Amino acid sequence: MIPLEESPLGLLLSSFHWLFSSPPTSVQLLFESLFNGVAIGSVLLVAALGLAIVFGLMGVINLAHGELIMLGAYTTYVVQLIFKLPALQPVYNLYVLVAIPIAFITSGVVGILLERTVIRRLYGNPLETLLATWGVSLILQQFVRSVPLAQAAGVVLALVLGFSLPLVLPQDLLQGPKSRWVRAGSWGVSALAGVLFGSVLASQISKIARATSRNVDVTAPKWMRGGIEFMDLTFPVPRLVIIVITILAVVGVTWFLNRSVWGMRIRAVTQNREMSDCLGIPTDTVDVLTFGIGSGLAGIAGVAVSLLGSVGPNVGTSYIVGCFMVVVLGGVGNLLGTVIASFAIGLLTDLIGAGRLLTIWPDMPAPLESTVQFFATTSMAQVMVFALIVVFLQFRPAGLFPQKGRMVEA
Repeated sequence: MIPLEESPLGLLLSSFHWLFSSPPTSVQLLFESLFNGVAIGSVLLVAALGLAIVFGLMGVINLAHGELIMLGAYTTYVVQLIFKLPALQPVYNLYVLVAIPIAFITSGVVGILLERTVIRRLYGNPLETLLATWGVSLILQQFVRSVPLAQAAGVVLALVLGFSLPLVLPQDLLQGPKSRWVRAGSWGVSALAGVLFGSVLASQISKIARATSRNVDVTAPKWMRGGIEFMDLTFPVPRLVIIVITILAVVGVTWFLNRSVWGMRIRAVTQNREMSDCLGIPTDTVDVLTFGIGSGLAGIAGVAVSLLGSVGPNVGTSYIVGCFMVVVLGGVGNLLGTVIASFAIGLLTDLIGAGRLLTIWPDMPAPLESTVQFFATTSMAQVMVFALIVVFLQFRPAGLFPQKGRMVEA
């Protein structure tokens, strides 16, 4: 017969006794680590949401997803500089709220352009898609390094207008023999507007001179500085804002996929593309919309990333591996699995990488203590988390939740 103290119930009771009888410092560190894990997981989640849609629902391995995050971060920087103009200085503290939809549109339009020019021709060829999107990621990085930021903003504005004008023009103009001329004219007007916007931006904001490999910093508005004190703990306001943004993004995506007409069309095409096409669902439009939404969510992730540190051409590269780990661990195409996996990875990264586990559990066995000390850096903690995910996938290859979508049908 197993003694009570060695049974699972005894171990659980001893854990609760340790928690409530330990010094306040250990308990505070535990809750602080939980908050930091949720904050790190929120950044991963908002960054992986778009990838979960594109990779999970469409079966496309998009290695340029990190660069879409980078574009969202640079968009936040440009919006911040615009709000520093004398005319907008009184409402400068609201620039983050304006940057979120603009970053969504910017990254979404670039993602739509990527889908219509490259991805559409490579559906069903994962290796070719992987190589093509990797090349696109390198092109986008070099584009940011080489093109002055004001001109880059003009190019993005031209793309946004070029894709948007046909949606607001009367349908009669877009049909018949004159449709080509109308579309060409709309793109000409969009290009002219982009050139004028870039020129005015460069002349009005002297700080926007050139986006090089040197990082730029996004300054948080006054209402996002400092922290909130609660139970002898300090919660940084920027991380709280990122958590709120993540919650709103998850709720919005869940509502869209389950309640909206186009969300139901996306799920129908995901389950059976041929039957959806026979029923009159425009599958090509669904592909464009899905890729645009997934890319736009990457832009929102860029806003969150810009609030945590410097922004540079390689900022998205540091997140792309973590995004894929979240999607694969949670189950490809499953939003609930993506949420759980994000917070689990964030919590493990903070507990191990910041060395908090050694402080929270000072009496851990010597072999385990030496192992935790070896991985007690951010980079090594990521290595350990990656290794744990690889081991987990050996026993559950489909992740926490079975994958759904075109990849299963293939």
